[in-house]
Amino acid sequence: MKIYSADTWTMEELQEQVADAGRRVLVVPAADSKRAVLETFGEVLAFPEHYGVNLDALNDSLHDFADSISENGDVPVTLIWQVAAAFRGDRSFGIICEVLQDAESYAGSDLSVTAVLL
Repeated sequence: MKIYSADTWTMEELQEQVADAGRRVLVVPAADSKRAVLETFGEVLAFPEHYGVNLDALNDSLHDFADSISENGDVPVTLIWQVAAAFRGDRSFGIICEVLQDAESYAGSDLSVTAVLL
């Protein structure tokens, strides 16, 4: 997982770099609470209706998402997660980062994550 300050790259520059690498970009917009972040991941990645909106469900659903990329032969995906300044102080920020890193390891080259600190 890569972490950048919003001062380093604009969203357009990051999206361009990802597209130039032949990857699909999915942007996860900023949210300022754990629940809102989990809901936003679920919406952007089209998790199933039974998605539990908790850390375990995020982990399981990210693994399922990664499986669907490889099973369907889809173009690899890079998630660009916009992290609100208010959320970085929340203790769940670090845990979500760990879940995302685990999903990257699980998926191999099919999934990468870039966090942009706003």
